[in-house]
Amino acid sequence: MEVTVLIFLFAMYMTIRYFTVDHDTPADKDRKRYKAGIELVNDRNFVDAHQYFDDIIKQAPKSAIAYAYRGKCQLAQGNCHSAIYDLTQAISRDNTLAECYLDRGIAYYTLEDFQNAFREFDKAVWHFRDIKPDAYRWRALARIQVRQLPQAENDLRRAIALGDENSYHILLQPPFTRPVFQGR
Repeated sequence: MEVTVLIFLFAMYMTIRYFTVDHDTPADKDRKRYKAGIELVNDRNFVDAHQYFDDIIKQAPKSAIAYAYRGKCQLAQGNCHSAIYDLTQAISRDNTLAECYLDRGIAYYTLEDFQNAFREFDKAVWHFRDIKPDAYRWRALARIQVRQLPQAENDLRRAIALGDENSYHILLQPPFTRPVFQGR
C-alpha cells in the first residue's frame, strides 16, 4: 500500500515538473536574449551586429550564440581567421550548433584549406540531418578540390533532392559534364 502511494506521488511530481519546468536550452535562451543582434545579422548589417556581439561577449563570455554570431559577422566581413577563432569558441561551448560547422568550413574553404573545410562540412551535414542542402553543396565543393568527384556528385544530387538549385548548376559544369560521343 505504501509503495503504491509513493509511486503515485512520484508520478504526480514528475508530471508536474515536466509541465512546469523551462525546457529551453542555453542556446535557445541566448537566441531570445540576443534577438536584436540576430536581426542585425539577418538584415546583413554585419558591422553593427559585430559590435553588438562583441559587447555581449565582454558581458557574457560563456555564450556560444554570441561567439557564433560574431564569427558569422567576421566571416561576412572577410576576416576568416577571426571567424575560425570565434566559431571554434562557440563550438567549444556548445558542440551542437550546426551552423558553426558550416560557417567554419566556409572560412577554411575561403582560405583554401580544403581538407579542414571538408571535415567541417562533413560535421555540418551530420548535424543538420538532411534539412539544409547548403551543407551538402559546400561539402561537394570541398570534395571537388580534394578530387573526390564521385562523392561530390552524390552530395550535389542530395542537395538537389533537398531543393538546392545552385547544386544543379554546379552539376552542369566540369568536372561533371561529360563530353557527348560524336560517332560517325
